[in-house]
Amino acid sequence: MSQTHVTLDHPMFKVVKEAFPSKRFRATEFRGQSTLIVAPADLHEVLKFLRDDERCKYNFLSDVAGVDYLNYPTRTLGRFAVVYNLQSFSRDDRFFVKVFLDPTLPTDGILNDPGLYVDSVCDLWPGAEWPEREVFDMFGIRFRNHPDLRRILLWEDYPAHPLRKDYPVRGRGEREAYEVVDRTSA
Repeated sequence: MSQTHVTLDHPMFKVVKEAFPSKRFRATEFRGQSTLIVAPADLHEVLKFLRDDERCKYNFLSDVAGVDYLNYPTRTLGRFAVVYNLQSFSRDDRFFVKVFLDPTLPTDGILNDPGLYVDSVCDLWPGAEWPEREVFDMFGIRFRNHPDLRRILLWEDYPAHPLRKDYPVRGRGEREAYEVVDRTSA
């Protein structure tokens, strides 16, 4: 039985591979969306290249998102991923860059896991500050060199990261501990 070879046709795959011949990349295309998968150590350098190189010119970071692949039906390169949604206005082109991370500690708490670190891109796109904070808050992924990495949606001593798939849907009793504030006590 012969295997079919799929050709990925987004021009940035070739440009990035030529610019970084010694680095290993993976690439996917799904429904017209192209994604370059990079190693965490190479992320900042590759994103800077995609922003600055004249052939790329991805001048807008549209979003930074976190993904938890716990119990995903197919094998992935890590449990968590951070996805960067880049856009080039001059070509009206969108390109995704993804980095996979694997926790080295149990994920049922708020531990500072050394496996869940990636470099911040706030120095490349200042608009990354709040999306990176949201990924940190919800997934516990930390961004090195972030100018103000703290929770953005939950209070500072919240005991977990609620978008992790091993976090209970109904919470761990946090709501029951709320102090009810009404008009007479405020």
